[in-house]
Amino acid sequence: MTSSHDPQLLKGVLSLLLLRLLAERESYGYEVVQRLHETGFVDVLEGTVYPALARLEREGRLATRLVPSPSGPARKYYRLTPDGHRYLRTATDTWNRHVDGVNAVLRRPLPNDPEGTPT
Repeated sequence: MTSSHDPQLLKGVLSLLLLRLLAERESYGYEVVQRLHETGFVDVLEGTVYPALARLEREGRLATRLVPSPSGPARKYYRLTPDGHRYLRTATDTWNRHVDGVNAVLRRPLPNDPEGTPT
């Protein structure tokens, strides 16, 4: 993914991405942001991730614990709850069906555009 992704598309999948990363390992917010950056979501801001983490926690899909940090205040680590794992499986299946459907449409051959250039 480039640094100029469609924010509406990201909004639709951010929860899924966060749950997937946290299913791999427990992390604190800033670390989650860095992990997103490492996967190509370089323009995802902390101000976008923290509210999403808080919402997932309110929904019971994430649990937290405070861990003392040697470099400052305690860090809030997030991990999936059993409901979070169930939601991740369901949301992943839904996402994969959605991608398959979108790709089926996008891979259709297009007629020539009005200027006569094959597309």
